Amino acid sequence: MKILVSNDDGYLAPGIAALAEAMAGIADITVVAPDSNRSGSSNSLTLDRPLRVYRAQNGFYSVNGTPSDCVHIALTGILDERPDLVVSGINQGQNMGDDTLYSGTVAAATEGFLFGIPAIAFSQVDHGWKHLDAAARVARDIVLRRFDELQKPWLLSVNIPNLPYESLGRTVPTRLGKRHQSEPVIRATDPQGNEIFWIGPPGAAKDNSEGTDFHATAAGCVSVTPLRIDLTHNDQLAALRRALP
Repeated sequence: MKILVSNDDGYLAPGIAALAEAMAGIADITVVAPDSNRSGSSNSLTLDRPLRVYRAQNGFYSVNGTPSDCVHIALTGILDERPDLVVSGINQGQNMGDDTLYSGTVAAATEGFLFGIPAIAFSQVDHGWKHLDAAARVARDIVLRRFDELQKPWLLSVNIPNLPYESLGRTVPTRLGKRHQSEPVIRATDPQGNEIFWIGPPGAAKDNSEGTDFHATAAGCVSVTPLRIDLTHNDQLAALRRALP
C-alpha cells in the first residue's frame, strides 16, 4: 500500500511525525507538508505566485503553500505512482462541526478525495499533543480497517480524545455537530499604533446531541465522520424553480 501524508501544522509538527511513523509501519509513504503552520487555510490553492518544494533533513517534502497545494503538487508533480490513500494530520486541536469548513487538515484530505483517492483527516481534540502516541496508534488501527464496504472514494474526519490508548472508548460513526457563532474579534494595536484584529476563538457547541462528533469525543470515544463535497441544497431546488420560472 502507498500512502501520501500531509497536514496543516507544518512539516516539523509533532503530529505529522507521529502519523508518518505510524503509517511507515504498514505502507510505503511520502510526506508532503507546508513549510509553516497553515491552520484555518481551508481548501485554498495558491494561484498568485509560484510554489517551491524542498526536501527536508527528515526526508519530508516542504512546500511554501497551503495543505491543498501540498497534496495537489504531490499528486500531479512529485509522485510517480498514484497513492492508495491520503492521510492528513495529526492535527493539534479538534476539527468537528463547522470547523471542517475552515480546517486545513480536512482540506488536505479533501484534495486527495477530489482526485478520486480515499482520504482520512486525523485530529486530536485538545491542543498540546498530549497522548499523541495513542492518537497515532488509533490512526494506524483505522487505516488498517481499509473500509472496503464504503463507496470509493470516501472522505473521513477522525477526532481522537487526548487520552491514553487504553482509556479511549469505542470508535464510533458520527455526524457533524454545530457550533454557536465564533467569539468577537480581539482588538489590539501594533507597534506603530495601528489598530489590528485577531480572529476570536470558536464558539461553544450548539448541537452536541447523541450521534454528533462533539458527543462522542466528550464521552472519550473516537469520532469518525464521513464527509462529502456536494454543497447543493437539494431541498431548496423546488422553491428556487418556482421563484425562477
